[in-house]
Amino acid sequence: MYNEKLFLTPQEILDKEFKVDAKGYRPQEVDKFLDMVIRDYTEFASIIKKLQNENKMLSDDNAKLKAEYRKLKNIIDSANESSASSSSKSNFNNVDLLKRISNLEKVVFGREE
Repeated sequence: MYNEKLFLTPQEILDKEFKVDAKGYRPQEVDKFLDMVIRDYTEFASIIKKLQNENKMLSDDNAKLKAEYRKLKNIIDSANESSASSSSKSNFNNVDLLKRISNLEKVVFGREE
C-alpha cells in the first residue's frame, strides 16, 4: 500500500555511492547522516507493517461483528413479528372477552349503560 509511494528502501540508501569532488562533502558526515536516514526508513517500514496488520485485524473483527449484528437483528425482527401477530390475536381475544363480560354483567346485574 505505502510501498508504491516510497522511492528508496533502506538497502538502496545504504548502497548509494556518491561522486567525490575536490570541494565535496566529507564522506564521514554523509555516511553518518545516511545511517540515521536508514534507521528512520527501517523504523517507518516497521511501523507501517505493524499498522497494516492491525488494520487488517480490526477490519476482520469489524466484519465478524457486522455479521453477528445482522444475525441478531434478524432473530429479534423475527421474534418481534411472531410476538406482534400473537399479540394482535390476544388483543382481539381480550377485546372479545371484555365485550362478553360486559354483556354478562348487564344481564346478571341488570345494568344498562
